[in-house]
This record gives sequence, C-alpha cells and structure tokens, in this order.
Amino acid sequence: MSDNDRKTPPADDPWARWRKPEANVAVDAEKPAKTETPAEAVETPRPSGTLGVRKKPVAEKTPAREPRQPQRGRAFEKGTPGYGSRAPAKREAPADTRKTDNPWAKSAEARRNAPAADRRPKDATAKPSPWTMEKRAPAAAPSAPQPAPAATPAESPQGVRLSKVMSERGICSRREADLWIERGWVFVDGEQVSALGSRIDPGASITISKEAERDQAKQVTILLHKPVGYVSGQPEPGCIPAVTLIGEENQVVQSGDPEFKPWMLRGLAPAGRLDVDSTGLLVLTSDGRVAKKLIGEDSQAEKEYLVRVSGRMIDGGLDLLRHGLELDGKPLRPAWVKQLNEDQLHFILKEGKKRQIRRMCELVGLKVTGLKRVRIGRIRLGDLPMGQWRFLREDEAF
Repeated sequence: MSDNDRKTPPADDPWARWRKPEANVAVDAEKPAKTETPAEAVETPRPSGTLGVRKKPVAEKTPAREPRQPQRGRAFEKGTPGYGSRAPAKREAPADTRKTDNPWAKSAEARRNAPAADRRPKDATAKPSPWTMEKRAPAAAPSAPQPAPAATPAESPQGVRLSKVMSERGICSRREADLWIERGWVFVDGEQVSALGSRIDPGASITISKEAERDQAKQVTILLHKPVGYVSGQPEPGCIPAVTLIGEENQVVQSGDPEFKPWMLRGLAPAGRLDVDSTGLLVLTSDGRVAKKLIGEDSQAEKEYLVRVSGRMIDGGLDLLRHGLELDGKPLRPAWVKQLNEDQLHFILKEGKKRQIRRMCELVGLKVTGLKRVRIGRIRLGDLPMGQWRFLREDEAF
C-alpha cells in the first residue's frame, strides 16, 4: 500500500472530516475499532472546535512517610539538619561569659549581696512574681486552735409549768390542762393564759371558764362488779373486755344519776387492773383526776382484797407477806395482811403490780384459788351485783 492510500481515509468513515491529517489511524472497514473511555477520562471540548477525549493523569499515591525517629546522642541546633526532632537542652552560660555592662544585672547582684537589714521591705500584699529567684522563708505553722470559752449555763426559767400546778391541785389532769390552756379556758390571777408551757408562781390563783366546767362535767366514773373471765384492759385471745358490760341494761340506777349515753364510753379506761381470774370492784373513768389519784406514781389509795388460798404456809410466811418480799428485783412496799382462817387471807395494799398477790402467796408456799377486790380508797363494792355497774355519785370520792 502506498502513502497516498494511507492518507486518504475510506469513504464510510464518519469522522474523517474532523480528524487531523497527520493522525495515521488504520481503520478496519469490516470491523471498526471501539474506543473505550476509561473511568478517569473526562470529555471536554477542545478550543479548536474538534471533539476529543482528554485524559487526566492519574495521581500516584505517595507512600506514607514514616515518622522520623529522633536521633539520640547529640542535640540539634537551629539551622542544622534534624532540628526540631528533639528539644535542645538548656545550657547555662559560664559565669565569666555573662555581660557585665548590663546595669540591671549589677543592681540585682548588689541587692542579693546586700545585708538583710539594708534590703527594701517588700509589700506583703504584692503578688509574688513567678520569675523571682529569691528563696522565700517557709510559711509559719498554723497556730493550735484556741479552746472555745465555756458556755455559761442558761438561767433556769422561773416558776412552775401551769399544767403541772393544775394537776397537783386536782383541777384536772395534765393532758386536760394543756387542752384547756390551748383553748383559752384557763385564767391565772384573772389573766387569760393560752400559751402551752407557760410557767407561773406556784401560789398563783387559777380559775377555769364555764366551757371548761361543762367539758369536765361530761367526764364520768363508773364502778363495775367484774365477773371472772373478763379482762380489765386490752382484750386477750378468748376473753372479753369488761367495758362491754357497760350498757343501759346492766346499770343500777341511783337518784341524781345522769342519763346514760353511748358517747360516755369514749375515753373510758380502767384505773387499776384486775386479773381475768379475779372478781370484784373495777373502776373505769374518763376523768384524769381520778386516774391520777388511783394509779399515779405517788398514789396512796388503798386496795382491799379477800383471798382464798390452798396449801401450807412456810414458817414465818405471814411476816414475809407483810414485809420482806421482792418482785422483779425490787422490794415490795409494806402491806397489811391478816389470816382469817386456814384457807382465807385479808390483804390491804398500796401498790398494784401485775398479779402481785398471787406471786406473793407462791413465795410462801400458797396457791391462790380465788381473789375478790372489795374496796378502792374510800369506795366499797358493797351490795353491787356481779356483772352490774353504777355511776360514782357526786357525794363520793376516793
């Protein structure tokens, strides 16, 4: 094939008119060549008006640079290879190379060498400079804490609590007194007192208002002849409280008695226990004055009992019952004890420990088979039938 044949493109080549004459591209008429554009190729128009494909050069990946290991054995100075890989160690200039023409250095040198008396005192409030080279004296050790001055004892308040004085005089109980004081029903020397905890002169005059008198009139005291099987206080399993016997059907009515109302049972509590196996006089009251007189710590009210016993008393047992026994590690008060016959004793006590008479008899070889309380203070059981009750009359007192 001649050169002219190579330069003349075939007639069926559609790109012949846009090709450059110097581009020698052999075109196969039977199988035209396919131009594959790589992924990196971008088609951009050429300024000369021809259409072509410009290939962007693929950037070669530069391998990661390994960190340069600092060289040991020598320090690099600024301007030398390897500077910055390791901080150069500080070097102090020799004493003879220091500049001596610096006036500030001379004055500082003079101050350091000056006696302590000639130095200028420093301001104690000035903030210390971090660049100073002077050695500071160590801080003084903190002084030991001084002991606090002894507190002077507070003066005791003058007078006695009003509620205590009212209770000691028998006006009412301390709880009732606090309630009346809070309601403004109490007057001391004619002046109303309504502050709880108020203290007064023990000899001051105390009066109560009409409202307090009406409130006190609602309080009742009931005398009951308790049968066996009833408990005087909190009910026990299988037992019935004695307060259930207080009803209109069991009342022994007396002249001048108030009409029984169910509200009278509120606040009613026994003033002295009586065992479930015992019978006799039981006092139930809502009056704090009565309760304090019968079961208070300083109560002197006598309780009289008739006791039936079995067994043989030890020698000198009667004297031990009168005085010389102790219960729960505490000696008992002296008691009046008389032997009525072989199986019956008569007791008068001024205290009432739990099951006291039964435990006293066991210490002298006796066993109690029956116990009946017949008197409390000046109030006797009398002919009150068993299981019946009555009001304490106005002319009666313990």
